[in-house]
Amino acid sequence: MGRKSQAKGRGGDLELSRILQGYGYPVEPGQAVSYGATPDLTGLPGVHIECKWAERLNVGEEMAQAIRDAEKFRFDHTPPPEQTEIST
Repeated sequence: MGRKSQAKGRGGDLELSRILQGYGYPVEPGQAVSYGATPDLTGLPGVHIECKWAERLNVGEEMAQAIRDAEKFRFDHTPPPEQTEIST
């Protein structure tokens, strides 16, 4: 992933975290350049947030990534919750 693309993604993560914090959610952005080692946003137990800032969104591909990452970051080993897609 190029530097410009990383900066764009990071900008989306930071903006979404500020929006959710404004509504009282205790979320924090993940590591700046973690290459998938940390979630995009953290702070809501049992909720995995995959933030995408894109001109052309491939919903199927992005949802598949969110599901994979949710499984990867599920530390309590409970069954996965229902998957809900939210778009704005």
